[in-house]
Amino acid sequence: MTDYGTTAADPANRPVQVNAWNGWDPLRHVVVGRADNAVVQAPEPAVRRDFPDDGFPLGTYGPMPAEMTAEANEQLDDFAAMLSRRGIRVDRPTPVDFNQQVGTPDWTQDTMSGCMPPRDLLLTVGNEILEATMSYRSRWYEYLCYRPLLQELFRSDPRMRWEAAPKPRLTDATYKPGFWDTYNSLPTDVQLARVRDYDLVLTEEEPLFDAADIARFGKDLFVQLSFVTNRSGHQWLKRHFPDHRVHAVTSTNTHPLHIDATWVPLRPGLVLHCGERLADAELMEFFRLNDWEIVEAVQPASWDHPPKLSYCSPWLAGNMLNLDQNTLCIEEKEVALADQLAGYGFEIVPVPFRAVGPFGGGLHCATFDIERDGTLEDYFPRRHGRY
Repeated sequence: MTDYGTTAADPANRPVQVNAWNGWDPLRHVVVGRADNAVVQAPEPAVRRDFPDDGFPLGTYGPMPAEMTAEANEQLDDFAAMLSRRGIRVDRPTPVDFNQQVGTPDWTQDTMSGCMPPRDLLLTVGNEILEATMSYRSRWYEYLCYRPLLQELFRSDPRMRWEAAPKPRLTDATYKPGFWDTYNSLPTDVQLARVRDYDLVLTEEEPLFDAADIARFGKDLFVQLSFVTNRSGHQWLKRHFPDHRVHAVTSTNTHPLHIDATWVPLRPGLVLHCGERLADAELMEFFRLNDWEIVEAVQPASWDHPPKLSYCSPWLAGNMLNLDQNTLCIEEKEVALADQLAGYGFEIVPVPFRAVGPFGGGLHCATFDIERDGTLEDYFPRRHGRY
């Protein structure tokens, strides 16, 4: 495992242990992604990349510019080193050549994607690490980047459960034909109605989910239905975690993709939501009934700083990493958000991270927690409606 140096709380002296029930208990062991070899994905049914102003109009693909990759890696490395100085054990994925054709007997895909956002693929619940399905053909083999680490964790922690959701076939039957040809031209109110009805790009041919569409609140797991997570994926997760309450939630975002910039747990009793994507009224009432305060995030600074080749929303500002219940890592330019949350008593750790966004997300996306202190707790003793 990667050693970023020793501190007074040297993580090398701690036994390896897989344990995490939520996103706010004290962080002890984490994975930080890499930007190496990342590409703009080749066209596929699940997703379209169209960056005409940045040299990659619809239908073109290939390696991310070398200078962008170098800057993103510098910020990722600095972030990993900062975490290590705080006594947190840090590991990294093993990149492969993502600019190659891959396939199965059902399909071929001209490129892969990258391994910057480990949060998309991997989920820790208690002593289990679960590999998500992934619904992009370009990400089908991404698990290979994490197999060396997972094998080492399995050897080191005799309690670890290593699970993988069924690898999907991703045939044409998995996707609604012609979806992208019409959806982006629809009026906003029609798009939102389709999101509420979960009438999006994926069919229910097979269970599909990204790990980043799952928010962990102890005994309760909230699964967002999105462009990459379908109802069948939610049902699979309910059956896989029978001792948890696994809730399906929908977004008020026209392009829902991952819950971790929309509905962000900060600590017991406090959750942040995206100011543009209010949760549905029933979910908000459920939280309030259980004495949770819901904070509406201020407008992000990233509205004024759109990076090149980025498919991320400006609300990536809320994609932050908790080091514990009182400490938040926030992108350094998001000063207004930092000030807002400092008002709730948080210590804010500003992290330069803007260059990482085009490679798949922010501070939460770029990490995957292996160990946090803490045990399974029930933060929602009162039921409400479908929750």
